[in-house]
Amino acid sequence: MASRKAFALRIDEKTLSAMQRWANDDLRSLNAQIEFVLREALRKTGRLPKKSSKKR
Repeated sequence: MASRKAFALRIDEKTLSAMQRWANDDLRSLNAQIEFVLREALRKTGRLPKKSSKKR
C-alpha cells in the first residue's frame, strides 16, 4: 500500500459543503472523496505515473 502523508487544506466553506454532500451521496468519508476527485483529475489529464504491467 502506498504511504500517506498528512496535508492541511484550506478550502472555502461552500466548496467544502458541496464535497461533503458528494461524499455522503457516494458513501465515502470527506477525505476519501477529496482523494478520489484529485486522483480522477490526475488520471484524466495523464499526470499519474503509468501502472506497472508486471505481475508478482
